[in-house]
Amino acid sequence: MLSPRRGEVPRMGLNVGFAKTIDVRGLFCPEPVFRTKVEIESLKVGECLEVLADDPAAEEDITRWAKRTGQELLSFRRDGKNLTFVIRRTK
Repeated sequence: MLSPRRGEVPRMGLNVGFAKTIDVRGLFCPEPVFRTKVEIESLKVGECLEVLADDPAAEEDITRWAKRTGQELLSFRRDGKNLTFVIRRTK
């Protein structure tokens, strides 16, 4: 199986590209979730946003925000202190 290219996340055997990446590493609550909200609102429905963070609170904050607002969290990955989210705008 081939690995997805940068800008793609595997989902149900398909590769889904994302429209934008934001880097909120070095920022702390509530800034990562606030910037994620602003960027999601700038995308079209169906487009995906990759969020790079390192605030430990971002895992819970962004996950809860996505669920509460009805956005789809396609993937979450932790690599040491680095967190990567891929979120699809649903509305």
